[in-house]
Amino acid sequence: MNYYSLNNKNTKVSFQEAVIQGLAPDRGLYFPEKIAPLSQSFFDTIENLSNEEIAFEVIKQFVGNEIPEIELKQIVAETLCFDFPCVSVEENVYSLELYHGPTMAFKDVGARFMSRCLAYFNKGKDLKNTVLVATSGDTGGAVASGFLGVKGVEVVILYPSGKVSDIQERQLTTLGQNITALEVDGVFDDCQDMVKQAFLDSDLKYKNLTSANSINIARWLPQMFYFFFAYKALKKYNKPLIVSCPSGNFGNICAGILAKKLGLPLTHFVAATNANDTVSKFLENGIYDAKPSVATISNAMDVGNPSNFIRIQEMYSNDLKEFSKDFSSYSFTDEETKSAMKDIFSNTGYIAEPHGAVGYLGLKKELKKHPNCIGIFLETAHPIKFLDVVEPVLNITLEIPKQIESVLGKEKIRVKINSYNELKQFLIQ
Repeated sequence: MNYYSLNNKNTKVSFQEAVIQGLAPDRGLYFPEKIAPLSQSFFDTIENLSNEEIAFEVIKQFVGNEIPEIELKQIVAETLCFDFPCVSVEENVYSLELYHGPTMAFKDVGARFMSRCLAYFNKGKDLKNTVLVATSGDTGGAVASGFLGVKGVEVVILYPSGKVSDIQERQLTTLGQNITALEVDGVFDDCQDMVKQAFLDSDLKYKNLTSANSINIARWLPQMFYFFFAYKALKKYNKPLIVSCPSGNFGNICAGILAKKLGLPLTHFVAATNANDTVSKFLENGIYDAKPSVATISNAMDVGNPSNFIRIQEMYSNDLKEFSKDFSSYSFTDEETKSAMKDIFSNTGYIAEPHGAVGYLGLKKELKKHPNCIGIFLETAHPIKFLDVVEPVLNITLEIPKQIESVLGKEKIRVKINSYNELKQFLIQ
């Protein structure tokens, strides 16, 4: 399987090269050269397959022969070491819980898959890679956990000062070993811009930089898995499925649309956003006007210029009319989000954190147009990750899960930076 840059289709690389480079030299995101739909027999019998068997069938064409089948199956098995329950919240509305992994966020899937691919490519080589990643919340912790102790890989995580929750910050600043956290005086978009600039800096080529954000195909592609798991769980109801994704950098929903291109029978997607409404405005007026990100209580979605949206446009050949048939986007305020959290809890007893609540709101809005469908919203992180919002809004005390207990009480160690030059000097030193 080859991948081309979305800035220049003549720039083609292998899966291995795309994973190691992260971003193309022309700053374009990599995209698979071919998308071969899966066989109908696969979907007809999907309920008889394990999650590992499903994931292997889904991912193998995108890896090709660059990782032997037996090794790839082992990578998939190690990636999917936790459950992905589809929980009934109310009639015809389900929460797909993606937070049962080691850092209690959906990004555990992509981070674990990518770290193991990179470890395979480095096997037997005297080579060192530097994984440079920006986080608006959960990416940092998932990457830190996924790459902790991986031989030949140093991890540097940039996060915006004061704009991640205390637990999120602890998950990326307390591990040590090959993990370093840089606290940036700015917003997530500043962190991401620094990362992209570093990739293009010829002075840093010797560092073998790559990214573990969803711009990296090995982080992004495995996010397809859980859409297949949801279909497997709900297939028995024989109703059309609508999926609402709380969306920041648009990696999840982009992976879901790719799953649809593989033949997964999903009827419609909703990109539910907070006040960072670049895409919903684009669908209204056809103008893509990226703006600086705005801080909200659903901080992992505080992205003003979502990187993966260009991949979605590619899958629809930039035809907005075709795109709109499969895709809607709605934005919601913090007050609407809090109100939804309260309503869900008081009516059903289900605890939704802010991102899941935004996904729920987008789903309910779309279901009004499709009353005969089943709706799924993604719960992308455990409520404990946002206890400073969840506890006061719902007037409850959350129980601390084992995964979180392990980082509480540890000293936060991070380096504060204010500019790209400071990042560059840190990497050089």
